[in-house]
Amino acid sequence: MTTRARLHFGFFDPSGQGAQPFGSFGLGLDRPVTALTLSRADALTVSGPESERAGSYLTKLAEMAGRDGNYSLDIASAIPSHSGLGSGTQLALAVGAAFARIEGLALSPREIASTLDRGRRSGIGIGTFARGGAVIDEGPRGGDLPVVLARADFPEEWRVLLIFDPDCKGLHGSGELEAFATAPAFPDAESARLKQRSLHSALPALTEGYFDRFCEIIGHLQSVMGLYFAPYQGGPLVSENVSAAVHWLRGEGYRGVGQSSWGPTGFAILPSEQESDRLLADAAKRDEFSGLRFELARGCNEGALIECR
Repeated sequence: MTTRARLHFGFFDPSGQGAQPFGSFGLGLDRPVTALTLSRADALTVSGPESERAGSYLTKLAEMAGRDGNYSLDIASAIPSHSGLGSGTQLALAVGAAFARIEGLALSPREIASTLDRGRRSGIGIGTFARGGAVIDEGPRGGDLPVVLARADFPEEWRVLLIFDPDCKGLHGSGELEAFATAPAFPDAESARLKQRSLHSALPALTEGYFDRFCEIIGHLQSVMGLYFAPYQGGPLVSENVSAAVHWLRGEGYRGVGQSSWGPTGFAILPSEQESDRLLADAAKRDEFSGLRFELARGCNEGALIECR
């Protein structure tokens, strides 16, 4: 079972208090990945990174389905936790999908997410797990999980530069809950504009290959999110080092840059493999970025991979 990270570009109503709360825009990536193997065993054993959290997901699913819970779960790799790349949701969905397959249960990604209490505000992780690509969701409605409104493939020739700060963690747990509980209302008119531009300009720009238009919309959404959440994460971006790299990228003329979700992972949308390789080499040579790690990714236009052995 292999599933992949996602970028979260931002919410249309980050307060969740408006006429159409939350709603979000994101992109499936080809890396980093969570890869795991589930098999039957005489007792429950879980090994590898994120084993405690994965074990709790598996136990809850087994109890829900009335199974004995005797499995061997081996996690070969996991998306870094609290990095802004959707690690918790992807781990939950991967464990749930593997469990459903081995037990012959028809559990959809939404049903798995609901059981394991994932995806309450954003449906991006569920949408990219199911089909990949660039995804827009409508936000939660009436207690239900968000539904995907629209999706588009990410151009094969474009790339995403990921900027990792190993010494920083994004807001999570009680800090995240407090931020959403105390954040001010967001104007409905601005929320509608962000949603309209994402649906009717950004997604068509992907389909038509209009790089500059897509990046301008993503950059604007990121600026709005950065200003709104700055009081809760210490600035527009949570990592000062990532912020310096993003500032440098803007100075180089790149507009589709920012922070995924609560970070600290930063990103830049790039137009070609050649330009991406050049920029990666340039970033690696700069002493001011010595504490950061840069990696090139592609957009992933396919859902998670489930294999039976």
